[in-house]
Amino acid sequence: MQCRVTMADLQQLQVQKAVDSAVKSLERENIQKMLMFWYSCCEDSREATRQVHQCIECCHAPLAQTQLKKFQGCLAQCTMHCSDKAKDSIDAGNRGFQVKWQLETCVTKYVDDHMHLIPTMTEKISYPLGN
Repeated sequence: MQCRVTMADLQQLQVQKAVDSAVKSLERENIQKMLMFWYSCCEDSREATRQVHQCIECCHAPLAQTQLKKFQGCLAQCTMHCSDKAKDSIDAGNRGFQVKWQLETCVTKYVDDHMHLIPTMTEKISYPLGN
């Protein structure tokens, strides 16, 4: 059984590592502010533990999910654009290896461009916490 790693796999791993690192950094640098934010969101200490966890999720979710969804949406659009270009290239009669190279080059360019957006996304997530 062969284990073949594609350029897309490497790109996906690169993005995942960068986003994970940004989230860990955000949590590490803002944990006290996050706790205060969550506390203010869930002031009623009489609530059951499950309700407090739900409250925390409701408070925290808008901070990160909107930005992450935007980021994922941009990457998905880029991937579709590259895929469409590859299909056009096949229709134009280009060979498989040329099309694969064009697709990988296109995706790599977009991923590299979007990697630079991660710090900005992190700032937008941390802004409500008072950074």
